[in-house]
Parts: sequence; structure tokens; C-alpha cells
Amino acid sequence: MLTAVNDTMPDAAPALDADADQALVAQAAAGGVAAFEALYRRHASRVHGVIARLVGYHGARAEDLTQEAFVRVWQALPNFRFESAFGTWLHRLAVNTALMELRGRRSRPFEDNDEEAFDTIGSADSAGHVTALSMDLERAVASLPPRARAVLVLYDVEGWKHEEIAAELGMAVGSSKAQLHRARSLLRTRLGEQA
Repeated sequence: MLTAVNDTMPDAAPALDADADQALVAQAAAGGVAAFEALYRRHASRVHGVIARLVGYHGARAEDLTQEAFVRVWQALPNFRFESAFGTWLHRLAVNTALMELRGRRSRPFEDNDEEAFDTIGSADSAGHVTALSMDLERAVASLPPRARAVLVLYDVEGWKHEEIAAELGMAVGSSKAQLHRARSLLRTRLGEQA
């Protein structure tokens, strides 16, 4: 039903129209596969961007997680109540998919593939724009420990509050603040080494 993310990721995301989304969501919730594919094509790059940034790799695993997020959307769509914009709801679901991956990593050995982490540097960010971050900064962020990277991305990029981050990652608010401080300190050190 869905094609690979790289096949559908445009250089610049289309302007997302909430009214068009609403009509497509209604059709897709009623089982309309074509409407769901249209939603996928409209939002895939944004979902992929936030997932890749949070989990720290951009290759096949980020694409798998993007597909997983859209499978969850398909399953949950009949219960979508239009209490928020579809894009907002989808973004939150994508973040939750990435956070579940990070939680699952704690029980598995470290498996980040450094080469894979840099496959799509310069791809669309979670807002659907081509990232303005330099390659050095992207590499430094990708090299952070997973929890520090997650807190940094959620706080500095996604605009979450420490209370939200702490609740999602199962840590104390003070730990979220400490992880943010750690991430920023590591970034300064790593970027200073490259200068």
C-alpha cells in the first residue's frame, strides 16, 4: 500500500492544507486507500524527519519506523475525532513511534550504524523544510547518547516542555534538564573539536 519514504520525499514539502487533510482523513477513515496514500505523500517527509532526528539514524531503520508510524495511523484513523489538526495528531504519533524505539533500545545492545546516520543529511526537517543545520552539527547531534539526543531534539527542535519530555521518556523533570545540559555540553565540545 505504501511506497518507500525516499520515493515520496520531495525536495521541499508541499504546503499542507488543513482543509484538504480533513477531507482526505474522512475518506481514509472510511477505508479509502487512495485518500490514505495521498495523506502519506503529503506528510511522509515531515514524519521521517522527526523520527530520524529523534532516533539518530536516517537510513532503512528510519524508513521502517516511518512506515510503522503510518501503519499506526491507518489503524487509529477510524477513531480520529478532529479535535486537533490531522498534521498535529500525526506529528505526535510519529514522535511517540520514535520514543518507543528509544525505549526499546534500552533493552537491546547498542545498534546505531554510524554510516547510516548520515545518509540523508540535508533532508526535510520535522516542519517539512530543508534543514539549515550544517553537516557538522547534524553529525554531532547524531553522535549524542540516545536519551540526551532525544531530550535535545524534543526540547530545542520540537519545543516540548521538560515536564512533557520527562513523562514521555519515563524520567524525572530534573533528569530531563540534566540530559539537555549534557547534550548541549557534548555538542559544544564536539563542535569545538571540529573547528
